[in-house]
Amino acid sequence: QEQLVEFGGGEVQPGGSLTLSCVASGFPFKDYVMSWYRQAPGKGRDMVASITRGNEAYYSDSPKGRFTISRDNDKNTLYLVINNLKPEDTAVYYCRRPLGDIWGQGTQVTVSP
Repeated sequence: QEQLVEFGGGEVQPGGSLTLSCVASGFPFKDYVMSWYRQAPGKGRDMVASITRGNEAYYSDSPKGRFTISRDNDKNTLYLVINNLKPEDTAVYYCRRPLGDIWGQGTQVTVSP
């Protein structure tokens, strides 16, 4: 069964950092483009970053410079480091495999004083 499971969310203060992880199973992780999305309260789900099989990273404009996507193919794990967290980063963060539209269950990130 193809599966994605996210870890690492939580409640942090503004200016803090978090590392989100997404563990993949049931498919050859190294062969796929992977992405991170987020959904803020009352809003749609937006892509924040993607990474190719060759480790080329792409970011949406809004969090650019504060987000870093990476992957460890030996561990079948996708990462998202978020620095200088802001209240507007509060959202559920999802891992996605675009090909086949596989989604994780999401992990909540809350940024508040």
